[in-house]
Amino acid sequence: MRLGFVTAILPELSLDEVLAFAAAEGFACVEAMCWPVGRAERKYAGVTHVDVTDFTQAKADSVLATCDRHGVGLSGLGYYPNALDPDPAVADAAVAHLRRLIAAAPLLGLQTVNGFVGRDWLKTVDDNWPRFLATWRPLVKFAEDQGVRIGIENCPMLFTKDEWPGGKNLLTTPAIWRRAFADIDSPAFGLNFDPSHLVLQGIDPLGPLEEFREKLFHVHAKDVRIDPRAVAEVGRFDFPNRWHQPRIPGFGDIDWGRFIAELMRVGYDGPVCIEVEDDTFGKTLDGRKRALRAARDVLRPYFPAG
Repeated sequence: MRLGFVTAILPELSLDEVLAFAAAEGFACVEAMCWPVGRAERKYAGVTHVDVTDFTQAKADSVLATCDRHGVGLSGLGYYPNALDPDPAVADAAVAHLRRLIAAAPLLGLQTVNGFVGRDWLKTVDDNWPRFLATWRPLVKFAEDQGVRIGIENCPMLFTKDEWPGGKNLLTTPAIWRRAFADIDSPAFGLNFDPSHLVLQGIDPLGPLEEFREKLFHVHAKDVRIDPRAVAEVGRFDFPNRWHQPRIPGFGDIDWGRFIAELMRVGYDGPVCIEVEDDTFGKTLDGRKRALRAARDVLRPYFPAG
């Protein structure tokens, strides 16, 4: 396994600066954010460390040269939109850009692209299902043809009234994964597994690892703290932002020793990338860098040296 981080937390830095920081702090890899260039309304979105628009082998070679210069690899390309947004224009733009990431990955020698499936949050899982299949079967087939795997992060995207009641990402639980992987039966379709999103839903994050061992394409290391006093007041049917807090590894409710041990037991040997959505260390660049260092220090004992 390789320890890295998700570059979304360093939006003001160039790729060269991100990789320089990663190298100086002993990280082996980064998941490079590849949003379309421009402004995004959602927090942690709209970050572009690799611009895959009109991507060519020459541009890929330049990115790879930068990685080689710093001795830090790319774990994958990341873009997390809503490809099932009820606004067809939004959904179509998301799908088109996902295809750009899939086409760019082989030019970089990568086989992993990470994202969300998306969801119409006003509809049930069953009502979303036909559109999910119509959208994602062609995307997965395109990825297969390119030799690329798509890792779907299991975040519910359900935190505030803007995402109520269904959330903006469909593949959130083992039951839904099982159904999705049966209906889109492809070695190119799997998970970017984040244990914190299972804890949020009251699911043991270790439980699914054995069953879905072949679908673990990429792992995010993010922690979460559930506030039992807040849950006792408002209940888990209230907006999750009122009773949970995203944390960095070691500062929340997850036992990282047990989690990493189970990853190793089921045979996972891919990247584990720290994702910072924790304001405890402050919102400044220095604070976010401190958060990455603190999370690294928690996780580094579980990774082999060198």
